[in-house]
Amino acid sequence: MIKVILWDIDGTLLDFIAAEKEAIKSCFRFFEIGEATDEMIARYSLINKKYWKMLEAGIIDKPTVLRGRFEEFFRNEGINFNDFDALNSEYQVRLGDTICFFDNSYEIVKNLKGKVKQYAVTNGTVRAQTNKLKLSGLGELFDGVFISDEIGYEKPTNEFFDYVFDSIGEYSKNEILIVGDSLTSDMRGGNNSGILCCRYNRNHEPAPEDLRIDFNIDNLNKVYDILGQNK
Repeated sequence: MIKVILWDIDGTLLDFIAAEKEAIKSCFRFFEIGEATDEMIARYSLINKKYWKMLEAGIIDKPTVLRGRFEEFFRNEGINFNDFDALNSEYQVRLGDTICFFDNSYEIVKNLKGKVKQYAVTNGTVRAQTNKLKLSGLGELFDGVFISDEIGYEKPTNEFFDYVFDSIGEYSKNEILIVGDSLTSDMRGGNNSGILCCRYNRNHEPAPEDLRIDFNIDNLNKVYDILGQNK
């Protein structure tokens, strides 16, 4: 029986791509860089994903992600701008300004409150995640929030999940379910730590054979079926 859900935030409960798009456009206006077209933002998004995957693989650290993605993006676009620390600082604030729920996720978390323990587990920065959890209202629904910046370790490391397990109390691994979209952080972390893994797979993408995925869903409402509970 599942007693605990570990929810990923970006790309699972909230539409990160929508927030990213608006944050980049807003930062371009704020720093008077020019117009950030949708095509440019799509190219930035690919660079950003690459850097986060390198972080999750332990190849680079988070400061390199936060600065390096912008350095590469502006260099590739031929834009003369180099105040990347200021840009990143502003970007973190504006990431939380756009709240888009996937599959009415707010109501799902709200409906499950008190029925199972629910925790947020995220690799985002403290500033961005705290802001979006507050504005979305999700922060008030969770039994706890675990942000990698505060813990000092990222998903999928065992250190991150061990910290979570030590904090939430005594549960067996088959009573804990992680729900997330990322193979490299959520599913890999769930595999490494021995808990149940539910992949939020909106685009029906294949998974590598070396990953155990206990549940594969394309709509978050299917979590009700996994739990055996009605809405």
